[in-house]
Amino acid sequence: MDRRQFLQFLGGGAVVSAQRPRPLNFVFILIDDMGWTDLGCYGGKSYDTPNIDRLASQGMRFTNAYAACPVCSPTRASIMTGKYPARLHLTDWIPGRKQWPAAKLTVPKFQQELPLEETTLAEALKPAGYVSASIGKWHLGGEGYSPTDQGFDRNVGGTARGSPTTYFGPFDLPGLKGGPAGEYLTDRLSTEAEKFIEENKDRPFFLYLPEFAVHLPLQGKKDLVAKYQAKLKSSETQNNPIYAAMVESVDQGIGRLLRKLDDLHIADRTVVILTSDNGGLRYEGIQTKPVTSNAPLRAGKGHLYEGGIREPLIVRWPGVVKAGSVCDDPMISVDYFPTILEMARLGKPRNRVDGVSIVPLLTQKGRLRRDAIYWHYPHYSNQGGPPAGAVRQGDYKLIEFYEDGRLELFNLKDDVGERRNLSRKEPRKAAELHAMLKRWRESVKAVMPAMNPNYDAAKADQGLTGVEPKTPEMSAGQ
Repeated sequence: MDRRQFLQFLGGGAVVSAQRPRPLNFVFILIDDMGWTDLGCYGGKSYDTPNIDRLASQGMRFTNAYAACPVCSPTRASIMTGKYPARLHLTDWIPGRKQWPAAKLTVPKFQQELPLEETTLAEALKPAGYVSASIGKWHLGGEGYSPTDQGFDRNVGGTARGSPTTYFGPFDLPGLKGGPAGEYLTDRLSTEAEKFIEENKDRPFFLYLPEFAVHLPLQGKKDLVAKYQAKLKSSETQNNPIYAAMVESVDQGIGRLLRKLDDLHIADRTVVILTSDNGGLRYEGIQTKPVTSNAPLRAGKGHLYEGGIREPLIVRWPGVVKAGSVCDDPMISVDYFPTILEMARLGKPRNRVDGVSIVPLLTQKGRLRRDAIYWHYPHYSNQGGPPAGAVRQGDYKLIEFYEDGRLELFNLKDDVGERRNLSRKEPRKAAELHAMLKRWRESVKAVMPAMNPNYDAAKADQGLTGVEPKTPEMSAGQ
């Protein structure tokens, strides 16, 4: 009897278990409203993000990563399920804005929570022995639809609400009550995340950390606000010291988590994914001073221009992803579900998903087998975005505006700022992409807005539709 046979005899398969790699852990960090250029590793110069920049140097940075929607709840649903918001019929932030009587279109009703029959990432990972926690913003339903109703073992901070009433304690959120007065919310979430990692260091875990920051209300720690009041100049495009302080607080918290993984000696078997749910916020309601800038991208949150949907994405997968690598291939938030399942060696999702695994991109061993990616946002956003849909195929992107059927075509390789509408210059390409977009909408049974019988053009011209008047940035290229 040789050694292998002897060990099999003693352990009943001990050789197999000894050779099998330990399961990966997953830390998924979703920053709320963070723009594409808010980070130093994406060219930002206004905000200090050394920890996130270091994470990018240790993993892969994506330059064409997208959220499935220009606002929060739909993107979160797409991450949890791998399905497009249009297929889920969850197409706006929950509960959404009220119908404005003077608006040209009546927007469709949509799901007010993530349906329980959908399979979430937490539920898909559970049979493989994963313990999971959602620590932070949920915004996919309230009582009966909370994270613990959707497969998570722990919920800290998650409710139906989309933003905190304050970033300073004491807090009125589940699992966060108590604590010292004046405690900063982003810091507290980091503490809770550290506790979860510490408690589960010896078993596979899935930590979903959806930060409340850098979403409104704008509230930062005094020392950091003072730092940026002295540092930022009014002439800079990103010059809000409070927003800058919030960005740096998020970076500090991520630094704490990365150190915790190192201290526990589990960083080598933990995948860290960092991204955002929509573009950086420029304008909200009637405000006239922008919160941040997504330049050179056009517009921001609430719009289907690049500034509203293109996101930072960093993936660190030790031993697999080449440190400091960059990927220019497009991907979208429906892809996280099948990607994480493949990383966890669970194969393809059993349920139907719209996303595809980006493991070939991460390993640099192939391309994605997909013709195009799509968006459907049949709502008026609080940031001035009108109802619209979009498709990106290769370097070309087409936007269809639902109010009047207007088409805008851009070549993003040559015109990342979407300033030159090519729909008249390249009508065949515009028609081809428009046909693709319509076929896709039919395939996912997307609900379209209807004409408003009470539409009053005069009131609309007076800016009474609830849509922000166009700024030069928003009107350029039309």
